[in-house]
Amino acid sequence: MNMMVSIFTNYFLTSILVTVAFWLPQLNTYTEKISPYECGFDPVESARLPFSMKFFLIAITFLLFDLEIALLLPLPWAIQTNNLKSMITVALMLILILALGLAYEWMQKGLEWTE
Repeated sequence: MNMMVSIFTNYFLTSILVTVAFWLPQLNTYTEKISPYECGFDPVESARLPFSMKFFLIAITFLLFDLEIALLLPLPWAIQTNNLKSMITVALMLILILALGLAYEWMQKGLEWTE
């Protein structure tokens, strides 16, 4: 019974917050707010210009390296384990995969900004 009350309460609060977040900004609209640029300047060109693929490739590269760093972050605590040899092997394999991926991307000229 407590779980059903909790689920109902969570659903009710979530639906209220979503409704308020959806309808509240629409009550006070003006031309600068609904324009493509909200900085107060009039748009010079179309806001629908295509992005260069380099932006997306750099973002994906950043996410991959960030993920690898997040995987390497617990290493100082893992050194205190009893099975040190396997921990070092896994860490070196992870660093090797990261280095091979970087070398491959460098060889394919994926890190060069100019086309």
